[in-house]
Amino acid sequence: MSQFFVSTSKGLEDALTNELMDMGFMHPRKTNAGVYLDCNWEDVYKINLNSRIASRVLKPVLDFIAYQPDEFYNQVFKNHDFTKYIKPNESFMIDASVTDCKMSDQRFVALKLKDAICDQFREKYDVRPDINKDFPTVKFYVKGYKNKFSIAIDTTGESLFLRGYRNNAGAAPLKENLAAAIISMTGWKKDIPIVDLTCGSGTILIEAALMALNVAPGAFRKKFGFENFISFNREKWSKVVDETVSQEKEEVPFKFYGYDSDRTVLKKAKENAERAGVDHLIEFRCEDLSTIQPPCEKGIVIMNPPYGVRLGDLDNLRDVYRDLGFTLKNRFKGWDCYILSGNKELTYDLKLKSNQKFFLYNGPLECRLLKYSIKEEKEIKKPSEVSV
Repeated sequence: MSQFFVSTSKGLEDALTNELMDMGFMHPRKTNAGVYLDCNWEDVYKINLNSRIASRVLKPVLDFIAYQPDEFYNQVFKNHDFTKYIKPNESFMIDASVTDCKMSDQRFVALKLKDAICDQFREKYDVRPDINKDFPTVKFYVKGYKNKFSIAIDTTGESLFLRGYRNNAGAAPLKENLAAAIISMTGWKKDIPIVDLTCGSGTILIEAALMALNVAPGAFRKKFGFENFISFNREKWSKVVDETVSQEKEEVPFKFYGYDSDRTVLKKAKENAERAGVDHLIEFRCEDLSTIQPPCEKGIVIMNPPYGVRLGDLDNLRDVYRDLGFTLKNRFKGWDCYILSGNKELTYDLKLKSNQKFFLYNGPLECRLLKYSIKEEKEIKKPSEVSV
């Protein structure tokens, strides 16, 4: 067993921890923007293919303290064999991040790491791999904080939130793994319809439909980073894929419903759903918030209305939130509603009181996922029906 780091967006650590435990992994160790996990390479294949909330899976390979360039170079060159990952005629790239270090230039740190790795290849093969910033065979991460450096190898490749089904998105799209995390945080059991009253490009509904069908989020990817490694075990990878595919469903006994007032955006949402293979489960309807009626007897509302940061003007959005609050209060009685809020001022215009909140980030923006349980009106008994 080796230690791996499964990264995610800030604020999603609990959701990722719960997901990994549901996948059968024991004792995940939560930290900032991710989870440390002890597992084997077959497990790494499984996480990359099946995690809906992770961003990537990294293999930590070296930790050390360094103050000077030569010290940094020697630590890398002498203490870990980087030639075991790729062939000398292949390529790599380096992503460097440095905070409060004596070597403060992250480009210089990346250069010293590159020199040490290339010199290992020269010494062993008399040839060095190329640097490729666009399509490298492998990607290394180096992070420096207060002169302590950590180096990790990326097993994922392109970030896991890029599922591959969403070529078309609205002006402020929700990342796929954030949408999946939000659904997970509501406690939805894959047993009732989900309604999104501001569905945009359809990400929340598409992610929910894929969950309901047990379709792995990595099913749309052409390749993962670990497939480039010299040590890649194709037989074990095929086993993981076969086990995952065997759990897929073709249908579920309910539908998902998405509303938006913009027909152009809805067209994009339909195209995204088609690419994901879930268009038969989602009904998209063009309708204004003020007139929407519940499309089914019972369900759950999950939505990400605009915040006024990149979309629209704050004053105009106040009317949107007032209409939303009125619609929920008067037409969705007895429903639970989850709203991702990035603007506390606009939330006040709902005129509703939340009974649960979760803190998370949508990119750099701190948000709250707010739960509203819309109360049903109590039936008032006639005097003759009152027991004495």
